[in-house]
Amino acid sequence: MDTRKLAYFVKIVDAGSITKAATALHVAQPALSQQVSALEKDLKQRLLIRSKQGVEPTAAGHTLYRHAQSILRLVEQARQDVAASGAAPSGHVSIAIAPYSMASSLAPRIIREVGRKYPDIVLHLTEIFGGVLSESIKNGKLDMALIYEPGAIRGVRFTTMIVEDLHLVTNPDVQIGDGETVTLKEAASLGLFLPERIHTLRQIVEKGFQDCGLKLKLVGEVESTPSLLRLIRENLGATFLPKSAADALFPNEDFKVLRVVEPALQSKIALCTPDHEPLSEAASAVLILMREMIQDQLVTQYGTGPA
Repeated sequence: MDTRKLAYFVKIVDAGSITKAATALHVAQPALSQQVSALEKDLKQRLLIRSKQGVEPTAAGHTLYRHAQSILRLVEQARQDVAASGAAPSGHVSIAIAPYSMASSLAPRIIREVGRKYPDIVLHLTEIFGGVLSESIKNGKLDMALIYEPGAIRGVRFTTMIVEDLHLVTNPDVQIGDGETVTLKEAASLGLFLPERIHTLRQIVEKGFQDCGLKLKLVGEVESTPSLLRLIRENLGATFLPKSAADALFPNEDFKVLRVVEPALQSKIALCTPDHEPLSEAASAVLILMREMIQDQLVTQYGTGPA
C-alpha cells in the first residue's frame, strides 16, 4: 500500500465515480481501476460497490477512506514541516474557544501575540461547544480547542488547564446569599438562563440540581453574551459561570457574583488536541503561547496557576 493508491482511492470516493476521478487525476480509467483492485487484494476486502450511478464505499471502504485522509494529511504536513525546517513557523492554525468562559477574553491577546512572534501564522478562531468538538478535531478541521472539559471523548486528548468553582451571576438588586456565597438551594429560587444541553456548563448545573433533588427553573436558553448581559441587567433571570468568565464577559457591570456552596459546583477548562496525530510546527508554537497566556492571566488576576 502506498500513498498514491490511497490518494487515488480518496479521489474516487469523493467523486463518486471512477470515470470522474480518472478525468480529475488525468489518469486512464483502467489504470485507476487496477489501483483499486490492488488495494482490495492487499487488504483482502471489497472496498467499492460499483453501479450504473457510480461507486459507493463498502463498510471497509469507509474505514479505509477515514484512515487514508489522516495519512495523506500527515504526509502533506511532513512535507511542509521539512520544507520549513529551520524557518519561523508558518501556515494556518485553527482554534476553537469555549463560549461563556475566561478563554473567550483571550482572543485579542492571542491574535496580538501570535502576530508579533509568528507573523507568518494565520489564525482561524471560532467558538464551539464541546458536544460537536470531537469530529472537528479528529477530522483535522480544528488544530486545538480551549473549552469546558466534557469528559472522555474517543479520538481527542484533554489537558485540564483551569479548575474553577461556579458562581451565581445576578442583577445587583436580587436579595440572595450572604454577599460572597449562595447555596444551591437558594439559587434554585431564581429563574435561570443557561446554554443548550450540548454545552458542558449546562450539564454540570443540571447534574448539581438533580443530585440535590432540586428543580431547575429554566427561563431560557441563551448562547449570546450581549443578550445574556441585557437579560441579567433587566433582572429577568440569573446564570451560572466561573468567576473568571463573569469578570471577562461583564467587566463593566456591577452584577452580584456569588460562589455556589452546599454543594460547590466545579468546571474545568481544558486544552483539546487530537490523540492520533502530532500538531504541526505552527500549531505547536501557538499551543505553547496559549499556555503561557492562561498561566499569566490566572496568576495576575486570581493569584492561582493552571490546574
